[in-house]
Amino acid sequence: MTGLRRLTGIIICSCLMWAAPAAADPISELNVIAADTIFAGGRPAGAAPLLDFAMVHAAIHDAVQAYEKRFQPYAVHIPDASGSPLAAVAAAARDVLVNRFPLQTASIHSKYLLFLTNHGLTEADEGRLVGEAAAIAIIARRANDGSYPTPPPPADLGGTGAGQWRPTPPALAAFSAPWLGAVEPFTMDFNEQFRARRPPALTSREYARDYNEVKALGGPVGYAGVTRTPDQTQIGYFWSGNTIALFEGMIRGLVGECEMGAEQRYCESLSRLGDSARLFALANLAGADAGIRAWNSKKYYNFWRPITAIQQLLPGDNDGNPQTEADATWTSLIATPPYPDYTSGANNLSGSFTTIVTRFFDTDKVTFKVSTTAAQAIPNERTYHRFSDLADEVVDARIYLGIHFRFADTAARKEGTHVARQAFNHFLRPVHDRGHDHQKECVDQE
Repeated sequence: MTGLRRLTGIIICSCLMWAAPAAADPISELNVIAADTIFAGGRPAGAAPLLDFAMVHAAIHDAVQAYEKRFQPYAVHIPDASGSPLAAVAAAARDVLVNRFPLQTASIHSKYLLFLTNHGLTEADEGRLVGEAAAIAIIARRANDGSYPTPPPPADLGGTGAGQWRPTPPALAAFSAPWLGAVEPFTMDFNEQFRARRPPALTSREYARDYNEVKALGGPVGYAGVTRTPDQTQIGYFWSGNTIALFEGMIRGLVGECEMGAEQRYCESLSRLGDSARLFALANLAGADAGIRAWNSKKYYNFWRPITAIQQLLPGDNDGNPQTEADATWTSLIATPPYPDYTSGANNLSGSFTTIVTRFFDTDKVTFKVSTTAAQAIPNERTYHRFSDLADEVVDARIYLGIHFRFADTAARKEGTHVARQAFNHFLRPVHDRGHDHQKECVDQE
């Protein structure tokens, strides 16, 4: 790793092209650098973007708290911090990114130097050592966490029985990242924690209801029997882009509004550098675990996608439900992603991110905007007045796209909400609050 040096006295605890001005929130600037790097790829196969963002922002948070000492660190207490906190956060981000993306080392270092220059700093600033220490700690803590399985697992092609996921057209690709649900969690106590109850039986009324809903709302534009409105189609397209990028942008937008002098009450929670660092860290630690939570459920239940359920191409695909009618020519509005239906990854993320910001700002009622990477979305920006409004829309959007049953969306949103509540209640707490006044999240599990 470039430029890493050890500090004594450390206690280890159990795309976008960047040219941001110095006036912007420094943590948001580093988030853009991270996004630019993470979405460009060029790393060993295996790690997922959610894990990368969580590591970067955990290190940034710990680097800031070496100075502010207002909130508990995630991975390391760093005593006797000197130099600039901005030099520290820059070095923390740089070293985690270089560790995760060694093929991008030159580009990462170039952006690091530009960040320092924009903030009137040099590599000689002693804050660099603080950031390097924070990066060392999170890298050590996540070593052998399962995000780089060796050897890679064999291709997972699911099953061929009724209710079982299998590769979907047109790509017919194997289960993407089937190992993700077994990666060591960041804030959950164990991988199976908060797992949703099993999906409804194929012969149940609930299954028939959701089957017929996605069949009517999720087919292609102009397909016979599709009742989705043009507005609903645009909602679907909006949420068909890079969901991780959208939520990272949402956090940057919330912080940026306050940097620009917005008078919304929530801005009172963002008075210091450590506040935005903590917000990004909490959102991404919870987001990483929400991704792990979703993939754990997907692997465990291996539930088929709507396209397979509706087409029923194999004799064994008959669901035995008299209230469902197969259609061998039905397809989803967009290509179905290559992994099982239950539970929805996008809704796990929306549940976790919206819960974190609601708890962080102590309000659901905030007016904010988000942008999508989806080229088909017109417009590509939407305005919401409550965080819960966004989460509600993501549930519907995945149905409009034809890629999820409603029960997969609602169960996922609950999973992500439970993950985020635990993360907020027990991690990065104020230094005098050890979390003892917060009850552990408990849900029924099978």
